[in-house]
Amino acid sequence: MTIAQQERTATARHGFDVEMTSGLERFSVQHGELTLTSVFQPIFSLSHMRAVGYEGLLRAHDMLDRPVSPLDVFGEAARVGDVLQLDRLAQTLHLENFKVLGAEREWLFLNVHPGALTDPYLSAALLATLKRLGLPPRRIVLEVLEQRAEDLERLADAVRQFRERGFLIALDDFGAGHSNVERIWQLNPDIVKLDRIMLSHAAHRADMGTILPGLVALLHEAGKLVLVEGVETEHEAQMALACNADFVQGFFFGRPNPGAADATHAATCISELTERYRDQMEARERRNASRLAPYLRAFERAAERLAAGEPLEEVCWNFLALDHAARCFLLDAKGLQAGRNVVLRADRAAHETRFLPLADAQGANWLRRPYFRDAINSPERVHVTRPYLSINEALPCVTLSVATRVGAQTCVLCGDIDWIDE
Repeated sequence: MTIAQQERTATARHGFDVEMTSGLERFSVQHGELTLTSVFQPIFSLSHMRAVGYEGLLRAHDMLDRPVSPLDVFGEAARVGDVLQLDRLAQTLHLENFKVLGAEREWLFLNVHPGALTDPYLSAALLATLKRLGLPPRRIVLEVLEQRAEDLERLADAVRQFRERGFLIALDDFGAGHSNVERIWQLNPDIVKLDRIMLSHAAHRADMGTILPGLVALLHEAGKLVLVEGVETEHEAQMALACNADFVQGFFFGRPNPGAADATHAATCISELTERYRDQMEARERRNASRLAPYLRAFERAAERLAAGEPLEEVCWNFLALDHAARCFLLDAKGLQAGRNVVLRADRAAHETRFLPLADAQGANWLRRPYFRDAINSPERVHVTRPYLSINEALPCVTLSVATRVGAQTCVLCGDIDWIDE
């Protein structure tokens, strides 16, 4: 069959039935002994506080009207070698139902098997269906499923051609299976969907909770919008806000439904969530300010004494005597460390033995560190970094720094604080 024939074949509906459910027109289709139809899960922009898209999801029922898992439907199709045909059928079904959904500007997210993107006949069928329904490609986000592609270069070329036609591309289930950083570079998606397993780990593990914002920032720097999927609880919703995700999807915000999202409910839900997030952030900032206060007082006094000509080893004692103070060190105007780290407690020195190759920092260059640059750019003020990983012990750390004159030289006094969440 030629591409033109394929387009003509896709121009007409085949086997679709129309049913009315609660006043809503829905299309369904028979697939063997199963009846297939669509539901749509809304995708929300946290900033816009409304649905900006819908993901088309397949629903199946047997002859006794019992639900059948979509995973089982596609699993059986894969077993008999029919998965691409079922993929096309599901896409057409979702497009038919999306057309009658009433969405005027939102995207439709379509799950697409990699093989369907590289097959010219299936690609032509998708384009023909869109043309018949009057849906421009810019309304469609093609979600590239995480299945292994036989020819990744061919898939990347197909994705590029779809993007040139106006489609948006999303990489589904990032962090699971074959969806990894390498695939981002190869497929260059517009949107990356973080798999629920990453959110689940972040919700239960402190280390993953700190990684998630960094991962989102990395994707943003790469020019990708980020969608967090599988958000089911208030805690997970707050994490999606905290990591600066662009979009969210999950039961907490909206369940799959044949109809459109309730705009008023969505705006209220996200607005209230944002208010609670703001209250939590302000409370955390107050706790952190209270926690830092004694370190700041001791550090400011150390800087005054250093500027008055007292030696580094003596001025830092009060600072280092505080419970979580780790070390003090002095940098010159070029970021070079002028001497060894000053460590007060013997237990601190013993704890650092696993990182003994890093213990002697005399002559180290800390020019790249924000605490040095901030201090040099705004002298005589104490600067406080965000928590970061200390190279000394591979532990979370906050650094205080201040540029001051010591004799005729400009120096930067630095003090590290262990920053384990309390």
